[in-house]
Amino acid sequence: MKEYDYDLFVIGGGSGGVRASRLTAKLGLKVGLAEEFRYGGTCVIRGCVPKKLMVNAADFSDYFQDSLGFGWSFSKPKFAWEKFFKARNKEIDRLEGLYHNNLLTSGVKTFSQRASLIGPNKIKLTNGSILTSKYILLAMGGRPYVPDSFDSGTVITSNEIFELKKQPNRILIVGGGYIACEFASIFNGLGSEVFMSYRGDQILRGFDEEVRNHVSDSMSSRNIQIKLSSTVKSCKKVSNTNKVLFADGATMEFDTVLFATGRIPNTSNMGLEETGVKINGVGAVCINDQQQTSVSSIYALGDVTDRINLTPVAIRDAVAFVETVFKNNYVASDHFLVATAVFTRPEIGMVGLTEAQAKSQEKVSIYKNHFRPLASHISNRTEKSFLKLIVSDKTRKILGCHIIGPGAAELIQAVGIAVKMGATKEDFDITCAVHPTFAEEIVTLS
Repeated sequence: MKEYDYDLFVIGGGSGGVRASRLTAKLGLKVGLAEEFRYGGTCVIRGCVPKKLMVNAADFSDYFQDSLGFGWSFSKPKFAWEKFFKARNKEIDRLEGLYHNNLLTSGVKTFSQRASLIGPNKIKLTNGSILTSKYILLAMGGRPYVPDSFDSGTVITSNEIFELKKQPNRILIVGGGYIACEFASIFNGLGSEVFMSYRGDQILRGFDEEVRNHVSDSMSSRNIQIKLSSTVKSCKKVSNTNKVLFADGATMEFDTVLFATGRIPNTSNMGLEETGVKINGVGAVCINDQQQTSVSSIYALGDVTDRINLTPVAIRDAVAFVETVFKNNYVASDHFLVATAVFTRPEIGMVGLTEAQAKSQEKVSIYKNHFRPLASHISNRTEKSFLKLIVSDKTRKILGCHIIGPGAAELIQAVGIAVKMGATKEDFDITCAVHPTFAEEIVTLS
């Protein structure tokens, strides 16, 4: 029998790679993991977690304003970027330490350097070391995409946004997807003047049409200036500002220009194709239903496969991988009816199909409501919340649920369980409401 240095070697220390490593090591197998940046991956270091902390900070602007209608009074609130910057980074450092320590206590050997493939069972580290492993798991995640024509010295991405030492007074966000919309909402809440430039005819492409329109209107009412059907032609550093030229000839100046124009898999210069690992047209690793690549000893999961690029999905992929490869218990990674949230202001929660997707498959009924939550009537906030259920006429099952409003992310987690179980509209109808709540609307729609 051929001897290897490791039973499993994982490239990438994000949520998926860490979970797969720890679960495998707990089986008594020898596991190695290489991470070239920081343990925790995009989610922990420069994604979900620091972003959500920024959302929390931005939300206080609403809380302060709304409290006036409830009898509170105070001097004008002031946000200190530097103080928040330090507090947020301290929490990220704590979480990174936990991720790394959990690997070590599980028995995983870690290498804080870049790794690449030089064969079906061989890995080369930056320091020149060559390691062998019976199985290799690719979990490198993805990275922000910026067109080559733009200089990294003038524009930043969702990576560098977390490293800003000073809050921009005026920020341009290029893009209209969920990352662009989230950061637009964050900086607007923190008091920056926010502009968005998006080449499409409406933000949040791929989302339910009514959700897109509702969130766009709400963001605009919060003074986020959204420029649709707009393309940035160039961006040049002029003194202490960035001068932006748009395709229509208009020019504007900004302190910061953030490109949120999508993400691409981290597969460049990894030795994948030379090893025989098939890559598709967008640079994602091609895998079968067992997450196995075109090379039998090499597997892949998470964002590097460009399927559903969400942290919880990568974690589920990791569990399925370990069950299938090391426990001889085939488990397919379940990507059906994955609930998710977008931390715009207002917040979005959704699971299942959009109205257009559902109608392309079968006849459906739509149940929806726009309304102002109870507290809004006293705080004088005019922004409305939105709930929408898409129901199959044949089976009466909930095919899609879309929520916009306070706590939408928390609510969709619970709704997602019911939808995943195949709940019908009548199941929702016979569920007694919890009053007075925002959530009760979900069981009283008619």
